[in-house]
Amino acid sequence: MDVFQSMRFFVCVAQSGSFTAAAQLLDTTTTNVSKTITALETRLHTRLINRTTRRLALTEAGMRYLKRCEKIIDDVRDADDEAGTAQTLPVGRLKIHTMSAIGNHYLIDAIARYREIHPTVMFDLTLTNRVPDLLEEGYDMSIVLARDLPDSGFVAQRLGTTYSVLCASPAYLKKRGTPDSPATLGEHDCLRIVNTVMPEENWTFEGPEGMETINIPVSPLHINTADGMTIAINKGMGIGIQPIASAVDGLRAGTLVRVLPKYRREELNLFAIYPSRKFVDAKIKTWVEFLKQSIPERLASDEHIIGPGN
Repeated sequence: MDVFQSMRFFVCVAQSGSFTAAAQLLDTTTTNVSKTITALETRLHTRLINRTTRRLALTEAGMRYLKRCEKIIDDVRDADDEAGTAQTLPVGRLKIHTMSAIGNHYLIDAIARYREIHPTVMFDLTLTNRVPDLLEEGYDMSIVLARDLPDSGFVAQRLGTTYSVLCASPAYLKKRGTPDSPATLGEHDCLRIVNTVMPEENWTFEGPEGMETINIPVSPLHINTADGMTIAINKGMGIGIQPIASAVDGLRAGTLVRVLPKYRREELNLFAIYPSRKFVDAKIKTWVEFLKQSIPERLASDEHIIGPGN
């Protein structure tokens, strides 16, 4: 027995005053309405409606039941309206994951500007250098850097491409000299970022002669975040690989110097990943469209600052 449907039939009979009128409103037969009310009373072991051939009247139990049913039906209608609104109006909370460098340099600014347009959308932003399980951990979206994505069944929107460059502090270069080729990096303290995006022990660069791989010496520092690497480089600990997002502010300010400016790490794609293409909330649709417009603009601006050696 469909309990909610039975409630709808009962409320319609009570409000319209007859089985026939209710049947017309519900687009069904009078017999079907009568059978549904009888089955409902049988399930409840309670008489809800006294009826004769000429009229019907609610019992005391029926009047109490009517108030409860009307509230339930109103609540369900409100819930349906709210869910439907989610498809048309950006509202609610978005739970987003991304790597710390991407979040700090691009996402927080994007969130601030997006909320100027859609102030009814709120954000939970998590910054970690790993790819989460979106469904298991309840994320609406992850913004990730990757060469390619495995086939996960998720929707993946490409937002742009970026790469990493070698950086050092002016003090380190003054003390140790500036390498003039990838091969001479072996004479320097090379700091390593170790995470899911850059796990290699060797460094591969794209340069004037194409792709070039070098074996880096034993590193005095392994660290798992680009922001931590920025601090280490600024402390003069050595030469490190920096994503553009982490390097650009230091290069602009002169606290970092780009090393081997004709070389760069191979490009990585920036993807927005979310679970479903069907019935996507308006807040996710508008957020993705905003990112597809704003992120490429920021990437291009940062690449211009990085300099013509790329």
